Amino acid sequence: MRAQTVIGVYDWERKAPQTVLLDLEIGIPSEVPCHTDDIGDTIHYAVVAERVREVLALQHFLLVEALAEFIARFIRDEFGAPWVKVAVTKPGILPEVRAVGVQIERGHRPR
Repeated sequence: MRAQTVIGVYDWERKAPQTVLLDLEIGIPSEVPCHTDDIGDTIHYAVVAERVREVLALQHFLLVEALAEFIARFIRDEFGAPWVKVAVTKPGILPEVRAVGVQIERGHRPR
């Protein structure tokens, strides 16, 4: 997904929001939706995307690492996800480099 936020170490980066690309994997808190096939029993990804965009529009970060950690904590806290994997990519920021980014995973996946 694409989102807008103020991010960057350099002053010129923080003058206006930038587009970041996010890949999210979110663990569901129970097996219930697997059996009910009901969107009301799970974490609704469209709602997650909307809320992530809303909160990022209000935040400022220096590092993509801090942005990834913020998103992981936000999703786990707001939606009760037992684990989340977040990849953040910041495109076109360095000459001759298509994108820079990080990936983190927080929480515990079931075995």
